[in-house]
Amino acid sequence: MKTTTTVDCTLERHGAAILDIFNEAIAHSTALYDYRPRAIESMPGWFQGKLAGAFPVIGLENDGGKLLAFGSYGTFRAWPAYKYSVEHSVYVHKDHRGQGLGRVVLGELIAAAKRQEKHCMIGGIDAANTASIRLHEQLGFRHTGTIPQVGFKFGRWLDLAFYQLLLETPARPVDG
Repeated sequence: MKTTTTVDCTLERHGAAILDIFNEAIAHSTALYDYRPRAIESMPGWFQGKLAGAFPVIGLENDGGKLLAFGSYGTFRAWPAYKYSVEHSVYVHKDHRGQGLGRVVLGELIAAAKRQEKHCMIGGIDAANTASIRLHEQLGFRHTGTIPQVGFKFGRWLDLAFYQLLLETPARPVDG
């Protein structure tokens, strides 16, 4: 892997690059169960949602400052008892896949979740995405279930596999 720098992504510096990575994944993969590319106008709201929830957006830049990969997490479910659980996503630019960047980003997300005293990280992965499944398993995630035929894209039904990592945090969880 070439030299990369871990950064906290911002709308101003990384919004367009994140949008490009999202839109390539929407158009050419089942990493996102979405049909239409997103508009640049969607990015301020996306970043505001991350900021409001204190959710990290972690990126990897090359020496020239180009964003190669990013990841984030957010609310798993909206009810209060899920406050220690997050659902994460990791995306790597199409020209930089297979270089270990996803592993670095996911490792940084795990570290951030521990710092924020989260207990459970959940990845919803298209069941045919063997590279993402392998990455998650290598970092200690375990398969906790698959919902068959939950999505439909590219003329076929898609199965959604859930992978979970339980963290040793928080030290003193509380109700309410």
